[in-house]
Amino acid sequence: MIVLLPPSETKRAGGDGPALEVDALSSAALNSVRGELVEELVALAADRDASRRALGISAAQDAEIDRNAALRSAPTMPAIDRYTGVLYDALDVDSLRGAAAARARARLAVGSALFGLLRADDPIPAYRLSASSKLPGKPTLAARWRPVLDPVLADLAESDLIVDLRSGSYAALGKIPAAVTVEVTAERADGKRSVVSHFNKAHKGKLARALASTRSEPDSAAAVAAVARRAGMRVERSGEHLTVVVAA
Repeated sequence: MIVLLPPSETKRAGGDGPALEVDALSSAALNSVRGELVEELVALAADRDASRRALGISAAQDAEIDRNAALRSAPTMPAIDRYTGVLYDALDVDSLRGAAAARARARLAVGSALFGLLRADDPIPAYRLSASSKLPGKPTLAARWRPVLDPVLADLAESDLIVDLRSGSYAALGKIPAAVTVEVTAERADGKRSVVSHFNKAHKGKLARALASTRSEPDSAAAVAAVARRAGMRVERSGEHLTVVVAA
């Protein structure tokens, strides 16, 4: 089983790994697009106004442009440690020990606008690029990624059940028709439901933790739902789609 996470806009600074080596990342079929995007971001960083427009940031976030300028030389750390934020706080992979930690690092992957697909221990620098970013004079990121990322994800799905926790914009970078998908819904006392926004990432992080560390080997949506229920989550299943229901 592979648990495919969305990335986060916020990323931990620093690292103690060597500078980025694209050829050292998993899924070598993605390296051509990875290399192109790294080169484009480094070049774009020389023009702060253009960078702000492309990345959708303000002048107060110019440190993100500096990160992109240093992509080739900045220290790296494992991808699962680089990303921060609500989902990753709930996942709390650093608190796992022993066999549970080993299972998590084998099962967790991240969908990335810059790198396409990362496994947990792939070494990456801090960067700024989101699925909605628009690099000047270039096709959309989805148009660039799908021709190479779709087949990589299809191959992965041949051997592993994929639980896709990505948001819509990141799911559009690479399709996985056979994946188990998940949404989070809030239910009020009167039974009415609405899509969870603020706490969506926290509940997905909790689910990711349960799936990443379980001793069982889920091979179906029903088995994934069973793991979630053992972790205290209320889950409904419709085919390959799971709905996590939380109190409003």
